[in-house]
Amino acid sequence: MAGQTARALQGSFNTVPVLHSNQPEAVNGPGILIDTSPGIAYSETGLAMANPTFRFEGPFGLHFHHIYSPSSPEPDRLGRRLELSLAAVVINPSGVPVRLRLFRGAVRNSFAAPYRGHQLLGVKPLGPRPWNTGPGDATAVQMLRGRLDPDLPEELTVPPRSRLVLLRTDLPALGVVNGMLRGESDGPFHLAMVAAPSPATDEEIFSHLDSRRLAPGRTYLTQLEAIERGLVFSRVSGVALGDTYQASLSHDLERQGPLHVPLTSTVRQSFGTGEIQVNRLAARMLDSALDNVGTYGVRFDVDFLLRGSGAYAVVLSHPEVPGSASSIAFRGSLELKQPEEIEALHVGLRSGESLTLTTLELRENKPLPLQLSLVQPADSIPGHLLSIVPIRQLPPRPVSPAPLQPIPVATPRPGPPTATATPRPPTAKAALPRSTAKAGSTPPAAAADANPARARRPGMASASGQRALIVAPPLLRPSSRQPLTLPTTLSDRYRQALEAQERLMRSWLKP
Repeated sequence: MAGQTARALQGSFNTVPVLHSNQPEAVNGPGILIDTSPGIAYSETGLAMANPTFRFEGPFGLHFHHIYSPSSPEPDRLGRRLELSLAAVVINPSGVPVRLRLFRGAVRNSFAAPYRGHQLLGVKPLGPRPWNTGPGDATAVQMLRGRLDPDLPEELTVPPRSRLVLLRTDLPALGVVNGMLRGESDGPFHLAMVAAPSPATDEEIFSHLDSRRLAPGRTYLTQLEAIERGLVFSRVSGVALGDTYQASLSHDLERQGPLHVPLTSTVRQSFGTGEIQVNRLAARMLDSALDNVGTYGVRFDVDFLLRGSGAYAVVLSHPEVPGSASSIAFRGSLELKQPEEIEALHVGLRSGESLTLTTLELRENKPLPLQLSLVQPADSIPGHLLSIVPIRQLPPRPVSPAPLQPIPVATPRPGPPTATATPRPPTAKAALPRSTAKAGSTPPAAAADANPARARRPGMASASGQRALIVAPPLLRPSSRQPLTLPTTLSDRYRQALEAQERLMRSWLKP
């Protein structure tokens, strides 16, 4: 971004209320996590805390993210691990039945969706099943695709002045769980999240709700003043207004220059735009963050109308944190939509890193619509930058100094010559890099489709729904009679590989 500035998206959140249960993140035992009914509950230290009272009606959402961290996580004498059940309870305070319908939702723990994050850094096509990068990404993918887990009810009717368990998940010791739901009701209701030790019946869950005792682990109770002053973010425990952020922006890349916009910006990081993409809380627990600072579970839909000509890259970045080691800044999935294609990608991004998500070929006097969609996963540090820049602006890719090993050539058997296919020469458009700015990484080569003006990219579906198979040709050592020149760009590597293959095939055809 040297010499360049970012532009505000000027988007907005809708007003759908979402219950967020993320404080305490590490739950030490049974009790109430959050309850939006009127009343008071007591912490493990005896502190009385008012409930974040809120009455839902119509569209609503739920997001929870917790770790079961008992004081003694070791298995018992029979080898059984401790378990804690987390349950969402719907409370109907009215005198008429209330019906809830669920449209999409998912619940995953770290045993059903284990962490494999370090094996999935970079940008990769998102297959039919979510990558094993933890429960946060696994649930966000289901929400992005608009799916409802089969074990979640499509409808639930709560009788007058009663309560029902909406969902329940069992969490072994040291496990992580994440859940997201979206639905609608035809009447008013309250929501609560409760932790109970392997309850046999729903009544046992209700008994913990009636105890008015909060689940232990609320470590931020000692930092209430720092939370109020904005010095500590804490975790979110309350009702946020907004389950979707939408923005639209037109930009002429030739006249206005490269485009940089904040994505999930905060007070601390808005890239000079002053735009804060954080939705407010309508009700919160005493030790909660002041707003929905992580925007976890919020869907972002950003529509661009781009003008210009030539090759451009769409890049996602996260700034370095001074004095801190590099950490995972985003581990989730997103979609990029163009008029005739959709790319579903998994992204593993470190702080201080930039990743090329895809490439665009813009044509003069032909605006290109592009939509980026993602559901913010729990495994993310807010404060990302989305850029659309000329390919030439990407930093040069260093080449590994490791010596190239020759590929042994087998001596052809005597006999009549056989026809050998001649490799297809590269198209007019060179393969463009999908890469990070990190030294030593090796991007896949992109292949060109039938339209020479567009390059087929990994994970990109054609109009027929088929995915292109991309095979990167090996980089061969030229013959000893020619000097060995290391390519400096992906295009050079692709060209040299084809030339080496042609020389190899010609040697096979010699008598």
